[in-house]
Amino acid sequence: MTDVADLANETNTLVSAPPVVLSLRDLTVCVRNQAGLVPLVSEISFDLRRGETLALAGESGSGKSITSLAIMGLLPQPAVRITGGSIRLNGQPLSALTEAEMRQIRGDRVAMIFQEPMTSLNPMMSIGAQLIEAIRAHSALSHKDARAEAIAALSAVRMSDPARRMTQYPHELSGGMRQRVMIAMALALKPEVLIADEPTTALDVTVQREVLELLRDLQAEQGTAILLITHDMGVVAEMADRVAIMRNGRVVETGDVGQIFAAPAQSYTRELLAAVPRMGKGGPALPRAEAAVVADLREVKVGFDIRGGVLNRVTHRVHAVEGVSFDIREGETFSLVGESGCGKSTIARAIVGLVPHEGQISIAGQTVGAMTAAARRRLSNSAQIVFQDPMSSLDPRMTVGDQIAEPLLIHGNHDAASRRARAAELMQKVGLTSGQLDNYPHEFSGGQRQRICIARALALTPKLLVADESVAALDVSVQARVLALLQSLKTEFGIAMLFISHDMAVVENISDRVGVMHRGQIVEMGSRAQVFGNPQHPYTQRLMDAVPVADPTYQRAVVTRPTEDIISPVYSKGTTLARNRLIEVSAGHLVALDA
Repeated sequence: MTDVADLANETNTLVSAPPVVLSLRDLTVCVRNQAGLVPLVSEISFDLRRGETLALAGESGSGKSITSLAIMGLLPQPAVRITGGSIRLNGQPLSALTEAEMRQIRGDRVAMIFQEPMTSLNPMMSIGAQLIEAIRAHSALSHKDARAEAIAALSAVRMSDPARRMTQYPHELSGGMRQRVMIAMALALKPEVLIADEPTTALDVTVQREVLELLRDLQAEQGTAILLITHDMGVVAEMADRVAIMRNGRVVETGDVGQIFAAPAQSYTRELLAAVPRMGKGGPALPRAEAAVVADLREVKVGFDIRGGVLNRVTHRVHAVEGVSFDIREGETFSLVGESGCGKSTIARAIVGLVPHEGQISIAGQTVGAMTAAARRRLSNSAQIVFQDPMSSLDPRMTVGDQIAEPLLIHGNHDAASRRARAAELMQKVGLTSGQLDNYPHEFSGGQRQRICIARALALTPKLLVADESVAALDVSVQARVLALLQSLKTEFGIAMLFISHDMAVVENISDRVGVMHRGQIVEMGSRAQVFGNPQHPYTQRLMDAVPVADPTYQRAVVTRPTEDIISPVYSKGTTLARNRLIEVSAGHLVALDA
């Protein structure tokens, strides 16, 4: 009798289960080199059902993105190709299709959001032209109707002034805005399967929250199946129904999201979860009141003119930074956090003399402003910056040893042997080996390249290190190692650090003091305990509420989707940005209230 009941339950489950949309069976992808065919992914199998989200998680190089490119038919053949297994979309074998047939499927039935939007967008075409082209390629809409769809798609991902964004080119947008364009392009076509390859890596927490909610809305309305590729286990916990953990080209563990987080079977899965930075886990902040001030900013403003018309006159001005003041002391980490476009990176560039500014910036007693070449070289002795994308920061034609030693060569205070010795010492400091000095950037992983950039920044032993989203693109285990490295180097050398990030959990774990930026201004500032333990400004509270939590059982208490209008930082010529007034809540804890 029990067997009959079990069979009935199993039958009911199979009948009620949504249909399989995408199916992989024993997929193997190989690359051809001098030794022959080398597998990149081996025997990958999974099913993705209608309305389901399956997360592929694992470290860089585990094979997640190669799997997604194989599904899309975008492998760089003949060097990389499918050598075994099958990929089926609603029962149709994709690997047997011609390129022309795959073009009809891409974007329409299967769409993909890539990790790096700048390499996915055409730099010669406006944003609007690219969106309209994608929409019309898979529909019979007129140009006018396709344009309206494109503007609606940009509005859906909360792009400010979407009609104006249609006329802009990719280089005119921030990284976060470019990613929103890619998301808008994918969502506009309402695909059956959406492959999201690190779709929120470059986005701040509030926009990330909105994008995740948009993806869920798409699933609810269209029944879209989502293959989510991410290293953010908080996003996995909130979005996924099932999880497949990948390592070295193989799936090592698969299961329901609750099961994977509650009782992971594999040690590798446990290591991934242990490396996730969590809110409330930061150690005690160190008192720095007696330490010397290294960086001092007073009423700093940065604006950019927008020209137009036949005479190319200034018609508008972007208020990127408006009246920002703070200081950073020796051995202290001061973090700036806020949404894309709030002015964080602009401040970083102003500090190291890369953009002009108003107000006063001094580094180790030296005023940053209109500098001679000699003064700029002296500034680089005091302040160095580590950018978000290490590959674009390194010269692909130079060995990493030469690049680490280059600052010493420019300043002319070391001979060749001592430069080499210093580079070897720094490589070891950042967890690499002196034997890798003669390698080139492409021979390293993303995390290793970021370590090389840190080593180069430390070559001159600066007093201030500016880390601008320096761990944003790294998977959690590599991120944890880089953050530990920054902390140990700060302690060893007594370096002051300006840490810029949109990841609130990372900021809480690494900071002594925090400044929250919104629309070019610091709206709240205080110790880590003050800002994270008792946030006063509504914007800070919204940032906290939007942080992904690496716990599938967590129930979010508030709706985080903002209802306020999007405010553009662009103003007509002669218009001034309304200033906020600061009130002191407690010692060292400032909150800006709208005037």
